[in-house]
Amino acid sequence: MNSEAFRKNDQSVFYAVLGVIGLVVMAGLGAAYYMEHHGHVVTGMTNQIVWGLPHVFALFLIVAASGVLNVASIGSVFGKPAYKARAPLSGLLAIAMLAGGLMVLMLDLGRADRLIIAMTYLNFKSVFALNVFLYTVFFTVVALYLWTLMDRKMHGYSKYVGLAAFIWRLALTTGTGAIFGFLVARQAYGTALLAPMFIIMSFSYGLAVFLVAQAVMYRWNKRTLDEAVLRRMKNLLGVFVAAVLYLTAVYHMTNLYFAKQVDFEHFILLDGGIYTKLFWIGQILIGSILPLFLLFTTKKCSTVVFASLLVILGAFAQLYVFIIGGQAFPLNLFPGMEATSSFFDSGIHSYSPSLPEFLLGLGGLAAAVLITVIAAKVLNFMPKEDYSQAAH
Repeated sequence: MNSEAFRKNDQSVFYAVLGVIGLVVMAGLGAAYYMEHHGHVVTGMTNQIVWGLPHVFALFLIVAASGVLNVASIGSVFGKPAYKARAPLSGLLAIAMLAGGLMVLMLDLGRADRLIIAMTYLNFKSVFALNVFLYTVFFTVVALYLWTLMDRKMHGYSKYVGLAAFIWRLALTTGTGAIFGFLVARQAYGTALLAPMFIIMSFSYGLAVFLVAQAVMYRWNKRTLDEAVLRRMKNLLGVFVAAVLYLTAVYHMTNLYFAKQVDFEHFILLDGGIYTKLFWIGQILIGSILPLFLLFTTKKCSTVVFASLLVILGAFAQLYVFIIGGQAFPLNLFPGMEATSSFFDSGIHSYSPSLPEFLLGLGGLAAAVLITVIAAKVLNFMPKEDYSQAAH
């Protein structure tokens, strides 16, 4: 088969993949319409658990969007050539993932048009309102950063814009963590530890996503990733995964120190049913211990990609336990005493995610992939290696 035939075959596969991704996005939009038309009664969400499975997807995409830009920051801000070659792809993934995450959030509101009210009547005491500014400026700064990276005339500004992007992405992740950190109406939240915890979670999730996306691009273009670059990036991911594991331990140990939090910790760690299983098996074993073992014992690209996928699965487990498990446990208003009422103020709240919720979350994830695939096809986001500096 000649090169022209190969090219046509690649084009056919590309459009087939594009079509499948597009169908998933359409399914997500259809699910959003279904929930909008029938109301949230068709979902598993209730008056007690108001953030369901779509928020797990949305939060993962938003947190990972900030973290995936860390690759570009290491290159531009800290002057590492191996990472700087990957800065354009890093910026593209950041924009695509944030767009996908916000798509899920907006469509999960039930009345997405109400966003106009939030934009015209700003409440600056609301962390949610502040996050609107954080997201908007993030899009702008990263777009400018990509411009400075891909336009030779603008190369001289890339370090300064890259520094601004580095600072702003930290602010964005801090703001996302503050949404929960300032929420004292749930036992799982209301702690300043969540801000730094979300930052290091973003580093881990984002780098895992980047390694998977990079491996797919290299495989598609029939290229091999330099071993020195792979070694540095897999070791860095291992450090981030270990840091998330450490802060998770600190978070739970801190909660155990306070008497009012003991029941909640018992629920999550020992007697929470699906939440306990997801914590120990999903987050700790699959998302932390196994990836750490693989990352520090292998030199194969395929194993690193597999470890990155495990980190991503662990991320979803962690966010499910944090978001939904945190709502399922009722607020302990009177520690050591039993409280009862007629409005579900006591007892563990149940939640079963519905198919529309899953499709909406998956649609947001597919939207991020769709943006990345199209942009990578139209523009040149493939890392341009300088093998003489790859180990630096």
